[in-house]
Amino acid sequence: MKKNILKCTLISALLISTFTACGENQDANVNYSIGIVSEPSRHEDSKSESPSADESFECIYESPTANDSYYYNEYNEEYSVISENTFKSVTTNPLSTFSSDVDTASYANIRRMINDYGNVYDTDAVRIEEMINYFDYNYAPPADEAFSVTTEMSECPWNTSNKLLSIGVKGKEIETDRVPSNIVFLLDVSGSMNEADKLPLMVEAFCMLTENLTENDRVSIVTYAGNDAVLLTGTPGNEYETISSALYSLEASGSTNGAAGIITAYELAEEYFIKDGNNRVILATDGDLNVGVSSVEDLEKLITYKRETGVYLSVLGFGTGNLKDNKMETLADNGNGNYAYIDSISEARKTLVEEMGGTLFTIAKDVKFQVEFNPQYVSEYRLVGYENRLMNDQDFFDDTKDAGEIGSGHTVTALYEITPVGNEIPLKYQPEEEAEAVSEFTDEWLTVSVSYKEPDSDESSILKFPVGKDHITDFPSENMQFASCVAEFGMLLRGSEYSGGITYNDILKTLHSLDCISQDKYKQEFAELVKIVSENYN
Repeated sequence: MKKNILKCTLISALLISTFTACGENQDANVNYSIGIVSEPSRHEDSKSESPSADESFECIYESPTANDSYYYNEYNEEYSVISENTFKSVTTNPLSTFSSDVDTASYANIRRMINDYGNVYDTDAVRIEEMINYFDYNYAPPADEAFSVTTEMSECPWNTSNKLLSIGVKGKEIETDRVPSNIVFLLDVSGSMNEADKLPLMVEAFCMLTENLTENDRVSIVTYAGNDAVLLTGTPGNEYETISSALYSLEASGSTNGAAGIITAYELAEEYFIKDGNNRVILATDGDLNVGVSSVEDLEKLITYKRETGVYLSVLGFGTGNLKDNKMETLADNGNGNYAYIDSISEARKTLVEEMGGTLFTIAKDVKFQVEFNPQYVSEYRLVGYENRLMNDQDFFDDTKDAGEIGSGHTVTALYEITPVGNEIPLKYQPEEEAEAVSEFTDEWLTVSVSYKEPDSDESSILKFPVGKDHITDFPSENMQFASCVAEFGMLLRGSEYSGGITYNDILKTLHSLDCISQDKYKQEFAELVKIVSENYN
């Protein structure tokens, strides 16, 4: 009864949206009514503590009259516009703050573009941090903390007068077979999914995931098109035949009312909530939501409320053409989850089988980074990528501010290009001033601080890692060299003004010198992608 009241109340208030057709102009003037939404609850003891139907609050959905944060390209795909990070002066901006990001969708998506077309057809699809973090790096594992932090600094390969700082994080690995999972498969079966690289691939991907579940796990399946439907509820994970039969019965047709499916999926996740377990909704879609709550802004508001239930959200993107990357990224980023793009059976296996622990099991949430630079040594800095993950400096200490999650065994890498003091462009009309020590920490170039919460906590812990002269090396590790190659590739694909004189052939030369290429099939594949673009570019 509660479910029907909730759904009817919210959806009836929001269906006046004019987003009723695939590819319709998102800039249209739209006004939304006030909807009454059941207030999310955190599960502290059991699912029985879920709020009653009368515990609700008002949520006002307003769509802007104009929106320039994303656009359609000729393939009818949507990507959020990226404004590349610029250099910041340490004198006026000594702090750099950003959220962690373990999404990998961008790399798999541009791989699809390159394999199909020889290059990328939308530079805003290139998110360099997601390209870098697609790959695994053999950072030292943590001892007692949730993760370890590895830093090193060397000559910047695309601008040899500058330094390149690498910050590498390695999440602790947990024994995932001992953590029961309560998973809701939220599957888009609308007409736009009726393509070989969408619904059929999605079914195979979830069947592979199911093969690795146990009797201690619970699976529910919700589908949505014009309306949502519940196929399974709380089914034991080892009942493979039951789950796979439901998956193979799916057919694609109709419009896409994703919001209705999201509401139902979260309700089921709360109903079968497992204390100290992995409670997660996995949404599989091409992102083409065109009925009900469908704008990026309104989806962000909906998911922001729903994440307070303690249920995490992972998003899997599928398909070529009509891909709404901006909406899927928004859902994952605001749902305490991650976003991956599945373009093949191989990628489905990597995401849902080989890396299932990192994809589905969170070991730290709201992970934020803040780097403080010492003006005695650093004049300017530029964060490579993470443009849509930047945060206000004061947000680092604010536990109410949402940030990214890190999963079991995940690695996260961030790169900074640094201009050392003395390497600045000389100015004719401003006399140089003697560099003065600003503190007693005269050997430190910078300090990396990491704020994070345990999965079941609302209070942050902060770790600090000073970086000094002893971190500077003339012989960067293969981790750093490979990450640099990926960053260079991303900058060239984006046409970055900061790529210097680097070429695709330069990247290939470095890649061929690294032992890790022959030891990792995904890094081998990356080298092949660079080669394809290089040949087409030349």
